[in-house]
Amino acid sequence: MAWAPMFHMASSDQMIACLCTGAHVFVVDGFDLDEILPLVAQHRLWWLLVLPGTVDRFCAAIVASGITPRGIKRIGAMADLVPPQQIAEITALLQAPFGNTFGATETGLPPASAGLLPVGQIPASLAKTVNALCEIRLVDANDHDVPDGEPGELVIRGPTLFSGYWNAPQATAQDFRGGWFHMGDVFRRHPDRTLSFADRVKYLIKTGGENVYPAEIERVLLADPRVTEAVVVRRPDPQWGEVPIAFVARSDDALTADALLALCRGQLAGYKRPKEIHFVPFDQFPRSTTGRVQRGEVERWLRCTKRVFTCESSASAYAGGPAQLAAGLAWPVQWG
Repeated sequence: MAWAPMFHMASSDQMIACLCTGAHVFVVDGFDLDEILPLVAQHRLWWLLVLPGTVDRFCAAIVASGITPRGIKRIGAMADLVPPQQIAEITALLQAPFGNTFGATETGLPPASAGLLPVGQIPASLAKTVNALCEIRLVDANDHDVPDGEPGELVIRGPTLFSGYWNAPQATAQDFRGGWFHMGDVFRRHPDRTLSFADRVKYLIKTGGENVYPAEIERVLLADPRVTEAVVVRRPDPQWGEVPIAFVARSDDALTADALLALCRGQLAGYKRPKEIHFVPFDQFPRSTTGRVQRGEVERWLRCTKRVFTCESSASAYAGGPAQLAAGLAWPVQWG
């Protein structure tokens, strides 16, 4: 079933694979549950795509409709961006494992999408299995291979790789330097050769000379079942250079920033802990067409000269959306 934009691998890769094997493809114009759910009930599906930001709505719709899936081999994608309890819930409802995928439009699925997360379980690990038909390395800033356990950028070569950027020879040469495509994604390799996602290179926060990967903090926050979204971005800081700031959506208004900070204290080193936690309604997070939160837009909220906060002890809780952030209707806080 192809409901995601055709210009993205989320629909194009699976659609081409199905058509090449003689299977049917159902095309749905966007995330339209009124169209999607009847197809789930009527047809056996190879891969039902469920993207970050849609899982909770999908679960609610399945429960409300009472449908029984005809049969699904796998669901989902980009498990690192989905709250773990939502993975357990949707796999139980659809009785299908969740795809523990990593890929890109430039590479297709092959980098590390071979693994599946079991039905009805909160995943203990999101370590990924490398696919066949590709070679990968993890390298440092000088393109030297990093040892197991150390963060390194994933570089790849193989037959599914694109040939270059359209009319951008300099960008193509830069990203294909040394004969390997540099993806801009940082991983750690385990002794069993599986890979754990750290973050995008461009999202790295440098605080007091230490490297902080937002995804590590986000995984801790998302482990609380009351958290439905968590995004950590950087904010300039006169003492540390940059510090991590968290924006969180919650399903329970009783959840406090102090409770989340306590969770972070138990699992993260001091320099990795968010300096502030702001609560934002789930539907106010700016998203791309593939469901990813647009971090640049979230960082832009911090650059507004006025915003509305409700203080919660040592952290802040924000109750409005981006429009209210800019409006500064109450207790305006000036940022340098």
